[in-house]
Amino acid sequence: MTKDSDFSEHELFVTEFPKQGFGIVDYLQGRVHFALLDQMKLMHTSGMTKDQIKETVLIRVSEIIENFEPEKDSKSS
Repeated sequence: MTKDSDFSEHELFVTEFPKQGFGIVDYLQGRVHFALLDQMKLMHTSGMTKDQIKETVLIRVSEIIENFEPEKDSKSS
């Protein structure tokens, strides 16, 4: 695969979230939202059903949450 074909595939499935005019929480939530939509678009294009997409995404998000270990000595709390 060439760099050009990699780039066009990324262009097809990766939506950039605008960086200007958003607070950090809104910016991070927007990036997650766009990433999920991009992933679901790719999954749909690859032939997955809506139910398969839902199950896969929920499993992955659950794994991320379950494996999250916040720093114990966080100064912001």
